[in-house]
Amino acid sequence: MNTEKSIFDNFNKTIWSKFHKAIREYKLIEDGDRIAVCISGGKDSMLMAKCIQMLQKHGTYDFSAEYIVMNPGYTEKNLDKILANAQALGLDVKVFDTKIFESADKAEKHPCFLCARLRRGFLYKKAQELNCNKIALGHHFDDVIETILMGMLYGSQIQTMMPKLHSENYKGVQLIRPLYLIRENDVIEWAKFNQLEFIRCACRVTEKIGEGSSKRAEIKNLLAQLRKTNPSVDMNIFRSVENVNLQTLISYHLGNDYHHFLDIYDEGLSIKGTKN
Repeated sequence: MNTEKSIFDNFNKTIWSKFHKAIREYKLIEDGDRIAVCISGGKDSMLMAKCIQMLQKHGTYDFSAEYIVMNPGYTEKNLDKILANAQALGLDVKVFDTKIFESADKAEKHPCFLCARLRRGFLYKKAQELNCNKIALGHHFDDVIETILMGMLYGSQIQTMMPKLHSENYKGVQLIRPLYLIRENDVIEWAKFNQLEFIRCACRVTEKIGEGSSKRAEIKNLLAQLRKTNPSVDMNIFRSVENVNLQTLISYHLGNDYHHFLDIYDEGLSIKGTKN
């Protein structure tokens, strides 16, 4: 099995080219970076790790990487599966233990939110210990558009999952998402082509309630219905947060700076401060 060759040859257009485009377009990786590549054990983070490793060997960027696996409380079977897949992909990983699943299982409300927040904190802290200035997560294009819809339908806000972010609590560390432009179905096809099976969400909460009961699962089902009559719906949603016209918004804020269209309406000014 040559997973690297499959990315170059069989999935060049759908994976490797889009990976490169995201790195270049959003300046995710630069010379001198030291990246903590965060591997959860799922298909997305494993593919991301392999692509970053390939970029190290064959790309034009001068950077280093640490491939880390946080164990939040996996069963022995799941952890063994993660390590076996890492070995099959030629990834030299470092494992560190936490008790996140135990903490999330005790939460009376929003255990998934708590789990995600705790994971992020531990990953940032580990990145600092390893002297990394960036952490890489395996979110893909479908995660991005699902987040946009979730924000609108359940959060009463327009927002997106950004390709990179500065950490507010861990100075000097950035979060990057190298799979930002890659479709989930293409990740699935890559895994099938290479006969690889990866773990899914392996926490106790998921075992109790199932993966299909989340708000994200509802959004996935909604998108599947919309695609039947509008095949371009995914890209339209993505482009909507690239083409925001502030003159057509009731209000918006930039950090703590709040703006409302009535602030300048009576002056006959547009939101840019010029005459209509």
